[in-house]
Amino acid sequence: MTTGDTQPTTPLPPWTYAETPPKRRRRAWPWILALVIVLGLAVAAWFAGEMIARDIVTKTIREQVITQLSLPADQEIDVVVEGTVLPQLIVGTLEDVTVSSDDVKLGALVGDVTVHAQDIAIRGEGTAGAASATVVLDPQQLRTLLSTIEDFPADSVDLAEPNVTMATELSLFGVELPVGVALTPTAVDGDIVLTPASLQVAGNEVTADALRDQFGGFADTVLRDWTICIAEYVPAGVELSNIAVTGEQVVADLAIDGAIVSDASLQKLGVCE
Repeated sequence: MTTGDTQPTTPLPPWTYAETPPKRRRRAWPWILALVIVLGLAVAAWFAGEMIARDIVTKTIREQVITQLSLPADQEIDVVVEGTVLPQLIVGTLEDVTVSSDDVKLGALVGDVTVHAQDIAIRGEGTAGAASATVVLDPQQLRTLLSTIEDFPADSVDLAEPNVTMATELSLFGVELPVGVALTPTAVDGDIVLTPASLQVAGNEVTADALRDQFGGFADTVLRDWTICIAEYVPAGVELSNIAVTGEQVVADLAIDGAIVSDASLQKLGVCE
């Protein structure tokens, strides 16, 4: 019989650390996909908002132009707002706007009109920065305007850059002689002034002095300056600054008072004195 001292023992197995199971690595692509989807929705929402804002702004500008100028409701008006509209609305200023329309009828003044304005405040006592307009008239539209001048032979008017031409007749000893006059247009105190530049009698070039010597006081009917006031056709905040004949068109440049955006008195038609 064996004792505890002599009882055989079984050696312990060598010590080993328990191996920690590897952590599962989380895949990143679902988060990236979610982020892309969110950003895509945000961009889509931004562009949708931009389209809606641009549509509202252009429609509002068009309606205001029609109302202020008493144009037909179906008048074709092109409105271009440069840049992204939403940030401009947030700031409260439209940076660059161009409004254009063909055959705009403003009383006897009819032409193709383009208005360009920058830094237009749309809240509070709004004003505009630089603002200008261009009116382009073809020969027939010019004749319509000149027909408002008493005794002016508007039906004979034509264009020969850089002048406006007209034809009339002067009587000498009972004989009617055709007289052609080339008139240079200029802008004077907001009015159009046509000044004789050259003369022809029966197709021959003559001087003003020679015409006056030949026809006396009758020559004054063709040697005079002709003044056309356009203030009654445009808002009081708009004034003619330059006019010239370019090719087959008359191009008139107008300066616009930036306060016209909010000043009702400048939005009303002007007055011819």
